[in-house]
Amino acid sequence: MSDTKFTVRKAAVLGAGVMGAQIAAHLVDARVPTVLFDLPAKEGGKNGIVDRAIESLKRIQPSPLAGRQTAAFIQPANYDDHLALLPECDLVIEAIAERMDLKRDLYRKVAPYLGARTLFVSNTSGLSITRLAEACPQELRPRFCGVHFFNPPRYMHLAELIPCEDTLPAVLDDLERFLVTTLGKGVVRAKDTPNFVANRVGVFSMLATIANAGRLGIRFDVVDELTGPLLGRPKSATFRTADVVGLDTFAHVVRTMQEGLAQDPWHGLFQSPPWLTRLIEAGALGAKTRSGIYRKKGNELKVLDPASGEHVDAVGEADASVTRILKLPDPAQRLERLRSSQHPQAQFLWSCFRDTFHYIAYHLKDIAHCARDVDLAMRWGFGWKLGPFETWQAAGWSQVAAWIEEEIAAGKALASAPLPAWARERGRKGVHFPEGSYDAAANRLVGRSTLQVYRRQLWPETVLGESRAELGDTVYENAGVRALAADDGIVVVSFKTKAHSISPEVLEGLNDAIDIAEERFNGLVIWQPEAPFSVGANLEAFGAQLAAGDWRSIESVITLFQSTSMRLRYSRIPTIAATQGYVFGGGCEFILHCDRVVAALESYVGLVEAGVGLLPAGGGCKELALRAARQSKGDLLASLKDYYTMIATAKAAASAIEAQELGLLRESDVVVLNSGELLHIAKQQAIALHEAGYRPPLTGRGFPVAGRTAAASIKGQLVNMLEGHFISEYDFEIGSRIAEVMTGGDVEPGTEVSEDWILALERRHFLALLKNSKTRERIAHTLATGKPLRN
Repeated sequence: MSDTKFTVRKAAVLGAGVMGAQIAAHLVDARVPTVLFDLPAKEGGKNGIVDRAIESLKRIQPSPLAGRQTAAFIQPANYDDHLALLPECDLVIEAIAERMDLKRDLYRKVAPYLGARTLFVSNTSGLSITRLAEACPQELRPRFCGVHFFNPPRYMHLAELIPCEDTLPAVLDDLERFLVTTLGKGVVRAKDTPNFVANRVGVFSMLATIANAGRLGIRFDVVDELTGPLLGRPKSATFRTADVVGLDTFAHVVRTMQEGLAQDPWHGLFQSPPWLTRLIEAGALGAKTRSGIYRKKGNELKVLDPASGEHVDAVGEADASVTRILKLPDPAQRLERLRSSQHPQAQFLWSCFRDTFHYIAYHLKDIAHCARDVDLAMRWGFGWKLGPFETWQAAGWSQVAAWIEEEIAAGKALASAPLPAWARERGRKGVHFPEGSYDAAANRLVGRSTLQVYRRQLWPETVLGESRAELGDTVYENAGVRALAADDGIVVVSFKTKAHSISPEVLEGLNDAIDIAEERFNGLVIWQPEAPFSVGANLEAFGAQLAAGDWRSIESVITLFQSTSMRLRYSRIPTIAATQGYVFGGGCEFILHCDRVVAALESYVGLVEAGVGLLPAGGGCKELALRAARQSKGDLLASLKDYYTMIATAKAAASAIEAQELGLLRESDVVVLNSGELLHIAKQQAIALHEAGYRPPLTGRGFPVAGRTAAASIKGQLVNMLEGHFISEYDFEIGSRIAEVMTGGDVEPGTEVSEDWILALERRHFLALLKNSKTRERIAHTLATGKPLRN
């Protein structure tokens, strides 16, 4: 198998439940045609169960489907009629209910139909892969393993890869390459132990949190305030996470630990508390039933009081003294202050840290190949900013270990098991080092995977203590940008501003970097080491000029913005944008002018200026008017109207694929699933354009615009919306000005104008809006609250 290139031309998913359907959605998001199977429906068409699951995918928010047409590539099927489709599938993923008996029965049913080279995997959250493999024929077992996707599969980065005793190493390598590049996953190879890595540690952490909250009398809503963003964890924290996952699912994972880990020193903890059992029996399963630990009653949020079993007002707050401790910059000081404080909330947090550290140290040898895998699994699967080993190491390994030992001896910990000898070694600094992370089973440091696929990740995510190679030498730097260049001849520019907003320093720096690239290098890539790509222009930078009414200075910045966009379009070297996260406003205008865009699937792209009472003035209106003209088949207004509506309503694409559908990205732009590969692919695009003898687009030709009659038509529709109270009078003002710009102003339909003509209209109408107090109110409100204002 290792001598043949592994390609998934077609896949199948067995089971059209919530997880199976969303795995199928993610496969087709990645352009892998997929057959989705389930039982034949008892009424109506036999594919009814799958048909309903596919329709449900279109209603879920956030959407598992990255494009409007994506669902069409999921082929519905049932086990009675369509098993003959399986031999043409290179990968078959089983994703039915988490029951060993049902899964094994299904394996016996489908195994005779699998192709001789088909890889067969189970998406299980914690069942034994080796026991599941026993239901497969002997010849299938080398091609069988577990792949645990986290929910929702499109958005959760982690995929755990778990072999059975017979799985071929080449099969694991092939699957890892596919998961990383095609599906964009962060892969952790897990040992075949109950709940694998992330759920084993994550569910233990939740159970320890529940136990310590009960012991110290901490309300559930206070627990969530303390264990969310204040600890560098998701807003869902602990109990909201259980609701989101589903209380029945959470209880199932707990039961897996209870049944499979009888010898675990913490076994007494592995049980659902009575209040959880009562909720499940009442059908209150969390978010999917709109009632669980939390419940909305009208506009009031209620939280469970476990003592009474009733839902009470969620009004609990973290104590100010405890939050001050959590905001201390020194990790060692934070833990020391929590441990020494007598406040119950501080004692609660220290106890949670202590018990989790104790558990992962004791079980590292059993559950993971090294400490790095534990930390990355918790980051990618549970959304922790730092993994538990990283947190321990940052706080001072030896001191924390001594505290844990002291509290185990005093009977304060949740188990009496001693810390393993390696964790108590004199002088130990941690588990992560530049040369690798600690493997407790082999007592050695383990480096990163040597699979070729990881060489595509030029700036991989690291754990605390790891080192990372530089991307090149700094060839330019100012307050706004840094430009690096390596031996491949490509300059990489990154913004240094908050949220990579575009300030005057960014504009000046980007122009200087283009100068350098044109003189000495072969191409330029705009790339940010972390999302977002850019939230757009830095409106706060206009504060002093706005206060002084210095419109000339503001206009000069707008002119510089436009000229920078145009330089990206007409530079003598190819320009590439590599995007992830928000690509808003001016950031969107930059990518519209680059020769090519390499976009992570999770790129959210839009010209959103209308939301703050402005219009795109960095070339965005001009560029979409130009694209409309080129796409027109005679009716310029018909070609333009969708672009106009998108700008006027500040609509943003919810994926890179949707951005292509909306015309914000071109079909020639590249969508990648793994954001870690963005820079590599963007550089390759720049190199390919250079090697092909790159020349910038020719200038001098005008393009036709829709003119004053089209503007009048758009304004007529705005009048109807105003009279129907769908928009405010100021929305009408903004929409009218956008129409004036995009139709070319007061000219006859079909008049050819230059790009500079539209850019001048952008500047004039942008300044007119900026001078209006209502726009300044919108800007101030958005900066203060992060929300738009309708005035």
